[in-house]
Amino acid sequence: MNILVTGANGQLGNEMRIVSKNSSDRYIFTDVEELDILDRKAVMDCVRREKIEVIVNCAGYTNVEKAEDEPALAEKLNATAVGYLAEACKDNDATLIHISTDYVFGGNEGNTPRTETEPANPTGAYGRSKLLGERAIEKVGCKHIIIRTAWLYSEFGNNFVKTMRKLTAERDSLKVVFDQVGTPTYALDLAKVIEVFIEKLKNANGQWPTANSLYNFSNEGVTSWYDFAKEICELSGNKCDIQPCHSDEFPSKVKRPSYSVLDKTKIKKELNITIPYWKESLKICVNRI
Repeated sequence: MNILVTGANGQLGNEMRIVSKNSSDRYIFTDVEELDILDRKAVMDCVRREKIEVIVNCAGYTNVEKAEDEPALAEKLNATAVGYLAEACKDNDATLIHISTDYVFGGNEGNTPRTETEPANPTGAYGRSKLLGERAIEKVGCKHIIIRTAWLYSEFGNNFVKTMRKLTAERDSLKVVFDQVGTPTYALDLAKVIEVFIEKLKNANGQWPTANSLYNFSNEGVTSWYDFAKEICELSGNKCDIQPCHSDEFPSKVKRPSYSVLDKTKIKKELNITIPYWKESLKICVNRI
């Protein structure tokens, strides 16, 4: 298969490079320098010229705070450009694998894991832009797989794990919020699941995916940002005294989800996979760093 990966220099894109090394498929890795996904003609030309059969969209606007100051740009990258990718897939009978976020549930109450069928209720510009991206795909009607994930980290790029390793090495004490709960996701584990989806596409002879192709994926388990930070500090061999605090001690432009644990029953059943526990994956990532 001919597979186009956008946003290839980011966390997930770099992990896709790793998992695809031994693949017999032809991968084309692009970032904005090679393919600006805001250029509709360039997207259409690339997909047609390279005979792309699958697009894995790892690109997007991911700075949650900054999105409040740049909502139009966030929407362009997370929704308008996604629509272009969907159009290119539709015109070339390709499948779009798109990454979305737990932030579409930002305003939802309760502490029951979020299912794919739970109504979305984003509270900030980032979450709204990602939900618009999902809807753009559905409006175009191309073959697609949308994967909502949460708390993504990796040995590449900027993320919570690398920030906490740095801060806990430099400081004697640190405060981290304990009233926001979710599940960390190692981008390498997500990349491996995307590879499983691609294999399923190859074996489906055009009979899959179906219209109901929205999935949740994160690692297993539940934790707070405070406990996540404590584990990072310990695995990194740092001695920083980390104390829990409330979210309101760190005023933010956007309301973050207080409970964003994702229910992964559907993806585990359909792909017949076992998902690693978050602490085990974190240990692997820290060792790789």
